[in-house]
Amino acid sequence: MKRLSQTLCKIFILLIFLSSKSTGNDKISGIAKVIDGDTIYINNFKIRFSGIDAPESYYKGKSQICNSLTSGEKIFCGNVSKKVLKDKIKNQFVICIPEDIDRYKRIIAECFIKQESISSFMVRNGYAFDYVKYSKGKYQSEQNFAKENKLGLWAMKFEYPWSWRKINK
Repeated sequence: MKRLSQTLCKIFILLIFLSSKSTGNDKISGIAKVIDGDTIYINNFKIRFSGIDAPESYYKGKSQICNSLTSGEKIFCGNVSKKVLKDKIKNQFVICIPEDIDRYKRIIAECFIKQESISSFMVRNGYAFDYVKYSKGKYQSEQNFAKENKLGLWAMKFEYPWSWRKINK
């Protein structure tokens, strides 16, 4: 029964989304407000980037911390990832292509600025990770580039966000 109600809820939210779009197609577009390194709001829609995972800036009252490999300094890496995304997006027009709705009722989508995938940008620069569980390795080459060049979080000691969340339930 619980599974049925969750499925019906997803269908209801998707129907509301489809009927409320002003563009008349299956995209969400506008100026985005950054929530986290992998989550934004556009036009009151909470959108989670598909296939990637970024460190948590705030999760159940905690912020994910990484350590600098050079100085050992503790760094709030979720906040760093969020800032990089804010700097990337600024006030630019973002277009998202919805793929699904997750259990938190967020729209799962791939989003673009001037035809550049924001997910690819975040992973290639080392501020998010290829979330293979959902991406099937779509961003693996971007992640390899960041890792090989010690970009972003790859210049720090970190836990993958999915592992960190599991420990910090």
